Amino acid sequence: MAGRLEGKVAVITGAASGFGEGIARRFAEEGAKVVVADLNGERAAQVATDIGARAKAIEVDVTDRSDVKSMIAAATDDLGGLDILVNNAGFTHRNRPLTDVGEDEFDRILAVNAKAIYLAALEAVPLMSADGLGGKGGVIINTASTAGLRPRPGLTWYNASKGWAITATKSMAVELAPQKIRVNCLCPVAGETGMLHLFMGEDTPEMREKFIASVPLGRLSTPLDIANAALWLASDEAALVTGVALEVDGGRCI
Repeated sequence: MAGRLEGKVAVITGAASGFGEGIARRFAEEGAKVVVADLNGERAAQVATDIGARAKAIEVDVTDRSDVKSMIAAATDDLGGLDILVNNAGFTHRNRPLTDVGEDEFDRILAVNAKAIYLAALEAVPLMSADGLGGKGGVIINTASTAGLRPRPGLTWYNASKGWAITATKSMAVELAPQKIRVNCLCPVAGETGMLHLFMGEDTPEMREKFIASVPLGRLSTPLDIANAALWLASDEAALVTGVALEVDGGRCI
């Protein structure tokens, strides 16, 4: 253990699988205590058990403010504080024409990918703020997407939600800088997560080949790729980095 996050407490949403699970495991390896937050409480508990004493699982709907309050309390009351918040939970519609996406599905996309960042900020910022009682600053990381920078056809409303996350990140970074809170976002290329088949429309060798062909380095992302990028942004090595939309995409956005 290198201990780059030793003594830190982190909340990671969507941490029961995919990128979020990778981030939770990597942060714990580097010394952080982690709240493994996910709508799938059973799977979150499994991940926390695998990580060990440094982890606490909680079932959370990130679009519900009372759930978000409980999530933050799991960090402050059970693990002793809050230093890092990773808004990683995400939702998408299946790749299809924009007029074929239903209103309920659209609302869920905006709730998970946008409103959840707002709700988490309401609870986390006062605790992190250097202006608050005992606050010493902190780090917020939002998982956006290459889709918010170079949109793909068929994912219009998902693309737009990730563009929102990128703009929110930059605005938060400027506003919260005096409070010593750094805010950045990750822009992963499509990877081996539970939503991959939705991005592609169908998971076939031909469709994977088409997606991989758009990445100059010739592969999709992995949870470890994203976890290592999040680790750097959360660590003191990135102490002067804020407002950045970090592309972890093998050159996809060039």
